[in-house]
Amino acid sequence: MVQFEDEWHRYDPQLTSPELVILEMVAATREEASAQLAERMFRAGRVTNLEGFLEQVYSREHQLATGLPGGIGLPHARSEFVQQTTVAVGVTKFGHALDFGAADGPANVILLIGTPAASFSQHLSVLAVLARALSKENFRESLRRAHDAEVISELINSTPIFSD
Repeated sequence: MVQFEDEWHRYDPQLTSPELVILEMVAATREEASAQLAERMFRAGRVTNLEGFLEQVYSREHQLATGLPGGIGLPHARSEFVQQTTVAVGVTKFGHALDFGAADGPANVILLIGTPAASFSQHLSVLAVLARALSKENFRESLRRAHDAEVISELINSTPIFSD
């Protein structure tokens, strides 16, 4: 338990920032969407090796679909190329959606999550808390309707990661 608490004390609560948000994203495939979001992480200095990180994201995606009900894609990977836990967000352009394997259909909100390789418990906690928040229609609709990267960033950063 002490190790878990120490890990959280080192954790930066700013999961995302406006420069990690893509509004009106257009991508032909889920891999292309992940690549666009990972590029934002790389440019922000949160990923050190773009190709290496993407290889890990794609590998994880091929193991098990990462689509959630309600039009959400949640690709993710723990990686030695991730500097700090980060969420990049893409909201697709109206009329565009991508298949992330969810039973109820394609996704129009994609959240790419990257965590440092050594942060296993943090990775699971971030995934669980975001999945719980995304299971609420109000939260999903707030992300879809926020036509401002700053607002989307604030919505993600205000998710109560520490209360779990």
